[in-house]
Amino acid sequence: MDDTLQRLLDAEMRAEKIAQQAEAEQERIIQKAMADAKSENDRFTARIPDLHRAFIKKAEERAEQNIAELRRRYDERHVQLRDQAERRESEALGAAFEVLVDPER
Repeated sequence: MDDTLQRLLDAEMRAEKIAQQAEAEQERIIQKAMADAKSENDRFTARIPDLHRAFIKKAEERAEQNIAELRRRYDERHVQLRDQAERRESEALGAAFEVLVDPER
């Protein structure tokens, strides 16, 4: 009987030791996970200026493209208006000459 009690006590001691080791391992894993999370957070925080610069650069590129497109449209419209003015120049000069020659007309 004493032998059985001793084996039970030994088994309980081993179980206690295993439980303590498991708790220590759990704590180690938790601490490592927390350190990894902090490291990743620090790495992301350090990248924020680069992300911001990249965003600004892309926004500037889009703005430049929009400006170029607006200039192209403006130039096309300017050419159209200039052509229209040239086509109607003689008509306008004739009408102006008639007004000068016969203001009551």
